[in-house]
Amino acid sequence: MLAILGATTLVLVAGSPLMLPTAPGGINLNPPQNVQVYLIDDSFTLMWNRSDESDTNMTFSAEYQIPKLDNWIKLPGCQYIAGTKCDFSSVKLNVYDKLKLRLRAEKGNNTSLWHEVGSFVPFLKAHIGPPGIHLEAEDKAIIIHISRPGKKDSVMWAQDNFAFTYDIVLWRKSSGEEKRIETIHRRDKIFKLSPETTYCVKVKAKLLVPLKQGAYGGAHCINTTVEHPLPAPENVEMDMKRDSYVLKWDYANANVTFRAQWLNDFSKWNPGNYSDDWKLIPSCESVKSRHCIFPQSNFSEGTYFFRVQASNGNNTSFWSEEKEVDTSVYNLLPSPVITVKSISDSLRVSVGFLEDSDFLEDSLIYEVIFWENTSNIEEKIMQKSPEFTIVNLQLRTVYCVKARVHKDSPGHQSSEFSDPVCKKTESRNSSTIWIIAGIFAVLVFILIIIYAVKSLLRCFNYTFFPSLKPFSNIDEYFSEPPLKNLLLLTSEEQTESCFVIENTDVIVIVEEMSQSEGDHKKYNSQTSQDSGNYSIEDENMESRTNEELLRKETDSE
Repeated sequence: MLAILGATTLVLVAGSPLMLPTAPGGINLNPPQNVQVYLIDDSFTLMWNRSDESDTNMTFSAEYQIPKLDNWIKLPGCQYIAGTKCDFSSVKLNVYDKLKLRLRAEKGNNTSLWHEVGSFVPFLKAHIGPPGIHLEAEDKAIIIHISRPGKKDSVMWAQDNFAFTYDIVLWRKSSGEEKRIETIHRRDKIFKLSPETTYCVKVKAKLLVPLKQGAYGGAHCINTTVEHPLPAPENVEMDMKRDSYVLKWDYANANVTFRAQWLNDFSKWNPGNYSDDWKLIPSCESVKSRHCIFPQSNFSEGTYFFRVQASNGNNTSFWSEEKEVDTSVYNLLPSPVITVKSISDSLRVSVGFLEDSDFLEDSLIYEVIFWENTSNIEEKIMQKSPEFTIVNLQLRTVYCVKARVHKDSPGHQSSEFSDPVCKKTESRNSSTIWIIAGIFAVLVFILIIIYAVKSLLRCFNYTFFPSLKPFSNIDEYFSEPPLKNLLLLTSEEQTESCFVIENTDVIVIVEEMSQSEGDHKKYNSQTSQDSGNYSIEDENMESRTNEELLRKETDSE
């Protein structure tokens, strides 16, 4: 029998690894079921189900263990509980350490096996509860004061005091139409509402690290007041002019004065009421204009809130909607410098700066304005590149150009305009004519060089290497065979036949030549008293015969 009981106990332990056996001699009871831990903010609750719902005399007790200690400690608030849940929020725990819990049933001297809950980190397991809400009403706005989830001395969210963001749901009670608003501060103001109207809000908190979404709390409702006789200023904006800030706003009524205040951003993160942290801007204390100017040096780099109030004697309006300003986007931009080059009917404009600055690494937008020198009509070009080409301008006309830069940021900061630069456009074809003239001059120069070189070579060849043949131009003009033969070598001369016919009165010399085009005869006659036949066989005999003939003619005369 003992062997059977031992085997049964072994099976129960093996089948339920999280159940621990009771002390020796005890009688086993059925352990509690569905044990769960609920953590909401700083509220810790342990819940379970009875294994035997009919046994109402059973109680339950719990223990906890932390990693630094090996022993189990009785869990305060969870000892001999007759119900099915207990609160152990009073336990001083490190919410970032792992925690183990176990629970068992008890009846008299008998106890069940322990039901152990797996280890967990309270901070990671905890849920975010609804934040606290306090409402204040104006005529056209509701101010919502939000307190962080949990108690004021919350242990769970102690290190996340400034990490919460909040979602607000607003609706007019009569219509029920909801409007969702997201805010990051614990004091927010919802504007553009109707006077004497009931509005309701509910809020939930959330964390980004670790990502946790809280639950919406209950609805809180409030009535807006009667419309104020003096309206609040609207559309508050910040601008930059040289080294000063310009705070601007809209207001319809005249004969009122304004004052402006500022608040550092970190004041809104601090707990409690920060109404007394608002400070007056000295140069905006009592102004009649709808703007005020104050030096940039009054504010270091950071995030600030600005608001404006209207006054008419002792009557003052509510404060305007707060304008959040990050002064880092309002760093003063220096004026650029420009260079302008004329190309036919176009102008090339380059925008730059005299010295490098860190802001040049940011994204800039460049603006160029140009106009005809004799006209007041201006044209504008904006782009992200500092190089501009202005085309389709009038020829031989003076145009003036100026430029400025804008920082591509929420502040929309702009620099002052550069000094204007004026330039006259050129004739449309002037550049082309100069190019063609240059090319023509280069070609003429090359031809002159070539001609000079050829002439020098010709003289050199004629002097040191004379040609055995006539030049081509001489050959052309002396194309007739008799004249051409005068310039040919002896070996190239053609053969001629010559004979004399004697007559009583006339001596006729007949020359015969054979040419490529055909044979023809030429006759020359001379008067002579001599007679005889002469045969000329070579050049010497021809020469002597001619001399004798001339001598005879002389004698006869």
